[in-house]
Amino acid sequence: MAKLNKELLAGGFAFPAGLEAAPYPADLPERVIQFGEGNFLRAFVDWMFHKLNRQGLFNGRVVVVQPIAEGLVDRLNAQDGLYTLLLRGLENGKPVEYKEIITSVSRGINPYVDWDAFLKCAENPDIEYVISNTTEAGIAYDPNDRPDMRPPASFPGKLAVYLYHRFRHFSGDPAKGMVILPCELIDRNGDNLKKIILRLADEWQWPQDFKDWLENHNYFLNTLVDRVVTGYPKDEAAAIQAQLGYEDELLDAGELFHLWVIEGPAGLAERLPFTQVGLNVIWTDDMMPYRTRKVRILNGAHTAAVPASFLYGLETVGEMMDHPVMGKFVRQVVDEEIIPSINLDKGMLTDFAAAVMERFQNPYIKHYLISILLNSSSKFKARVLPSILEYHAKFGKLPEKLTFSLAALIAVYAGGKIDGSAMLARRAKGEFTMRDDLPVLEFFARTWADCDGSPDGVRQVAAAVLANTALWGEDLTQVSGLTDKTADYLYQIVTDGMQAAAARLVGR
Repeated sequence: MAKLNKELLAGGFAFPAGLEAAPYPADLPERVIQFGEGNFLRAFVDWMFHKLNRQGLFNGRVVVVQPIAEGLVDRLNAQDGLYTLLLRGLENGKPVEYKEIITSVSRGINPYVDWDAFLKCAENPDIEYVISNTTEAGIAYDPNDRPDMRPPASFPGKLAVYLYHRFRHFSGDPAKGMVILPCELIDRNGDNLKKIILRLADEWQWPQDFKDWLENHNYFLNTLVDRVVTGYPKDEAAAIQAQLGYEDELLDAGELFHLWVIEGPAGLAERLPFTQVGLNVIWTDDMMPYRTRKVRILNGAHTAAVPASFLYGLETVGEMMDHPVMGKFVRQVVDEEIIPSINLDKGMLTDFAAAVMERFQNPYIKHYLISILLNSSSKFKARVLPSILEYHAKFGKLPEKLTFSLAALIAVYAGGKIDGSAMLARRAKGEFTMRDDLPVLEFFARTWADCDGSPDGVRQVAAAVLANTALWGEDLTQVSGLTDKTADYLYQIVTDGMQAAAARLVGR
């Protein structure tokens, strides 16, 4: 079978109908340096630059830097930066699929093998944008980094050396500052990255004029990204490649929905005109409403509904959405309790919620509930607890279904036994492994071990959990009525079973 590369694009290969295959853009300059060659950036940012290039609105390519020693750069270079992207999901309730060969990536660099090639990019006046996605842990200070390392271990360390090299090469030219758009999923990602680089500049005793140049002529933008990218579809790869007629080791798949919120000056939006090609990119001077909306509705709906759905006996988000009881539960949670608790424009919230429900039903994505249960207590604190507390403050009463979701979360750990760094727990369907921070698992194991199953015993469990300030950052037993209501729901779940308790709650 033929392999995907630039010769294939130029050689008159008969690509199948339904696949977009544009000519190879060999004449376009490199204008973006990207830290990260993984599935997400290739299905998100690189796809967006490809869209701009197709309309003649950017006319530049992306040089990709492998942020760790092991990665995909060799395979990327073997395919001349090309890969096939499948975007699949529901549009107006109907399954659709788009297939396209992405041509925005020029090449890849492994700085652990060729550090000089990496630094050479800093000398290129055409390269003015930095993109990154090095996992949430990637934007972190490493005290062991040194400026003479080839390369420093951390992403901020590498970027600091890159920027200092550029500053020196162009003699501090203000016009040679960079626009830096980190895509790591941490709050204020641009601000945090800038703070670390300035700290390194101080520790490495770089001159004040570099720090002034960094502050005044580089943009560190805070961003929020949203698209589910499932990556290489290994279960379908052989069938897909047979249909395409060529081999692609970097085949990538994701959902249709995409959102990129960028907090930055309006002038930058004109330089990166994503919206002109119909992309869902929002430039704003305040990204917090969008972050609140995503965390509370998208992530909050997952975190609120998954413990109950898992204990019910379901396995995936799609199965949850199709279920007559739990599908109703998740929709009621969002429409009746989460959205009313948020003090933002209701149209903005309901439009996003409708898109979320459609995304949850995407037949091409198999999202397992057990994976969403990972680190459930910390997720609940960030994603669901604010909705409970703000609903209570706003309406003077507790949200029934969100309180039920808190009881369901506590019930997940019932009877669990510590096994190494995990917990072996049990639902009606059988045993499962619960993964969380070990002190959290040990706390729940200890708390449930003392429960005799009586109403008083279950209430003691609920009270102990709600009083644990290490979990919640506050004593939740001080919230009027929360202990009693949580204990009541928890007793129903452990006594009658999740199926009966949930059916009662949603009115079936």
